[in-house]
Amino acid sequence: MIKLYDFLSCPYGQKVRIVLAEKSLSYDLVTVDLAAGEHRKQEFLRLNPFGRVPVLVDDDTTVYDSTIINEYLEDEYPEPPVLPAVGASGLRARARTFEDFADTSFTPQVGQLISEVAKPEVERDQNRIQRLHQGVERVLIYLEQQLQGQQFLAGEFSVADIAFAPRLLVLPHLGIDTIGNHAHVDAWLKRMLERPSIRNLQGLEADPVATG
Repeated sequence: MIKLYDFLSCPYGQKVRIVLAEKSLSYDLVTVDLAAGEHRKQEFLRLNPFGRVPVLVDDDTTVYDSTIINEYLEDEYPEPPVLPAVGASGLRARARTFEDFADTSFTPQVGQLISEVAKPEVERDQNRIQRLHQGVERVLIYLEQQLQGQQFLAGEFSVADIAFAPRLLVLPHLGIDTIGNHAHVDAWLKRMLERPSIRNLQGLEADPVATG
């Protein structure tokens, strides 16, 4: 039986849960309460010495880091795929590149914006909020260009799209609308929301927490 150690509002854990749902894999969810510091306890650090969620345990195999977890799931449970077919090297590289871009640029920026907006109004740094809004907008403009004539970022639905989904879904709550100048992004998000793995994603109602 697969065990997933996770915190529901972590966007990286949400990435993994989307893949598990896409592959119709059953698993036990073990909630790690980050607010209570459970990720710093020795029993969790034995699973991931960096003290981050998510961590996946599959029988005798323990894997941490959402990207590596999803690669493992693709290797171990290849159907249905979440990466372009073996042999399509260019598309596979494109999918991985977009996943990395989401993880290192888009997801952290949206997370920082969430943290700033969550503060009492008198404590908010409006200049920082404006800079973060601009940074997110630049990503949306880039994605709008990349999605022209494309249903998904790397051919069929893949980890490239999955990596963006959790943070895209919270943008309306931050006053960022994907409609208007981002028609391709809006259509892309609507296509993703047709998938139960994304439509039923848990943890979006809470303040998303970024770990790994």
